[in-house]
Amino acid sequence: MPIISSLFDGTTYAASKKMLDMTALRQEAIASNIANLDTPGYKRMDVTPNFQSELSQAISAQDTTRISNVNPKLSIDTTAISATRDGNTVQLETEMKNQAENFLAHSLETQLVSSKLATLRSAITGRTS
Repeated sequence: MPIISSLFDGTTYAASKKMLDMTALRQEAIASNIANLDTPGYKRMDVTPNFQSELSQAISAQDTTRISNVNPKLSIDTTAISATRDGNTVQLETEMKNQAENFLAHSLETQLVSSKLATLRSAITGRTS
């Protein structure tokens, strides 16, 4: 069992899982923002700004328990400014850019997690594919 636990208890794997959680939550926020593009007074949502710094600190400390305790949450983006008179702070161009960036981040994290699972499969079966 030590080999299996070493595959999944490392900081890289734990951080990758947290980043997958973040990108999934961020995709929900982006979808909601786009859906409310024409809703008067709607305030743009995003993952809380402190998530990335808290996760970085936990990774630097190489503390998987601390990484596990860092959870992404949504909040109103206080930096977003309304470009219209109706008070809506969503800008389609920004959301499309964020969606593309989020897709790339999600793809990278998926590959990292998948490689750990492939390593486990290889250890169990003795085959690489």
